[in-house]
Amino acid sequence: MATLCLSSSSSVKLQEISTFIHTFPANANLSSNLLLSSPRGRRPLFDHFPVNYVPESLKWRTRVSFFPFFSSKTKGTESLKLELLEAIAPLDRGAEATPEDQKLVDQIASKLEAANKVKEPLKSSLLNGKWELLYTTSQSILQTKRPKFLRANGKIYQAINADTLRAQNIETWPFFNQAIASLVPLNARRVAVKFDSFKIAGLIPIKSPGRGRGELEITYLDEELRISRGDKGNLFILRMADPSYRVPL
Repeated sequence: MATLCLSSSSSVKLQEISTFIHTFPANANLSSNLLLSSPRGRRPLFDHFPVNYVPESLKWRTRVSFFPFFSSKTKGTESLKLELLEAIAPLDRGAEATPEDQKLVDQIASKLEAANKVKEPLKSSLLNGKWELLYTTSQSILQTKRPKFLRANGKIYQAINADTLRAQNIETWPFFNQAIASLVPLNARRVAVKFDSFKIAGLIPIKSPGRGRGELEITYLDEELRISRGDKGNLFILRMADPSYRVPL
């Protein structure tokens, strides 16, 4: 594994590279009370009809419309996504996370993973595109022991092409480093990662020395959010930034 960094003196040093391939989101406003009140009082409207009478329109609506809107799994997934995004928002991509913060984020992520509907993410078109890294526990990415001006302070992206089995990691301000990797599927959720080449400052190409390797499991995927876990136990949470982007060949 190798980490690409650019020192303050502009000298380039190729160190151990992280497996950053990991690196790296219809509510119906219906009342649950289906008993409508009569205009004058609180007697249920159905009291005016025989006991077994149910209007045909209500039968149809109950059978067809109400049940999908009250799907607890769908509602729960959206609520969990919102809860997760709120939890990571103040954590500076994980650099400001305390152990308690990390535990809370991991708990919410685990609940989302349990509700994952995409069981074979490597076969899903939802995986393709450029994803923004929102949160990670990987120190090789966060570099919290460095002064902040020597860290990647701009957005960090990861692009994946499931059809060509290629991935690209992109740092923005201030270093603009990039890495291209090949993916080898191990199963429908997990890939081995082999870094092929790097670009320093987005311009200077460097061939990989062959040590940049790792594994990544995609544990949650939808059109907005992706959760992945690396072989070193790190958690990565990413948000779709550009579904039309493709990794250069």
